[in-house]
Amino acid sequence: MGELLERSELLADWQIERCEVELHPELAQESLAAADGPDAPPDDLADRKARLTERPTAEDDSEGYDAEAKAEAVRGQMLALADELRSFPPGMFGVLDDEDYKEEEDAIEFAVSPEDAKLAAGALVYATDILVDELFEDVQTLTEEDATAAECGGPLWHFEDLPERYALQYDARFARRFLVTVIAMTTRFTDGSFQQLSCVAEELALKLLLTETNVTLETFGLLDDGVSASLDSFADNVYEDMDHEWLYDNSMDGIDESAVGEALGVAPMAFKAWFTPFNEGRYVHPSAADEPEGAAHTGDYA
Repeated sequence: MGELLERSELLADWQIERCEVELHPELAQESLAAADGPDAPPDDLADRKARLTERPTAEDDSEGYDAEAKAEAVRGQMLALADELRSFPPGMFGVLDDEDYKEEEDAIEFAVSPEDAKLAAGALVYATDILVDELFEDVQTLTEEDATAAECGGPLWHFEDLPERYALQYDARFARRFLVTVIAMTTRFTDGSFQQLSCVAEELALKLLLTETNVTLETFGLLDDGVSASLDSFADNVYEDMDHEWLYDNSMDGIDESAVGEALGVAPMAFKAWFTPFNEGRYVHPSAADEPEGAAHTGDYA
């Protein structure tokens, strides 16, 4: 990569800040499973070479990866999972009911089809499993290295995607609290009890879940305009505001403590307040909640 940048005049000012190779989890697991199984390569180098150079049979070709079939299978799984998202009716995903059609004729062209909404809902449940599994791996990595996300030498799935200014605060303990927050939030999504996002950590958790959902759909070629619009509608309906996005903009650091922030009704967003409920009616899991010495919420955010 360094030689490429040096040789290309157009890229002369570019710098390499990060370069890595990551294992594909499913393919890596298949390789590990085959290491001791019938598909393991022969120990003898000559036999191994002969096996690698032999022509594939028709049977081998038929067992190749079929991307279209895989996408259809995943689509079926997502549609089947849609009913698990019990807290959100189709309207949350942009589907108009009969009354909406009568009252908002101009909105019909922006309406989402019930099938796109169902796929979007199922994709959120599908992506939840992926997100939770990957966060468990991140917790393990940070615990084993006894490091923060900024200092960690191992690969991390998600904690590098949280606001960079606090990367030195994302240690194993924080990671466990954040994982519990994700599980508590998505449990309320699926058990029908969800009402509102409870704290800044949940706002950030939903951002990661939506990103995971979009990436998963795109990976299998299922992210068309209708499904994308449905997920956008879901985000618009669940988020009460997008103040948490300011955490990714260093120029907005401290706005929640400024006169402007107070006038706008911005909830406290300092790192110490991420797990503090916005008000008494919001639920934060006891394992993630602030300790007694933690910051208490004193605003009027509703």
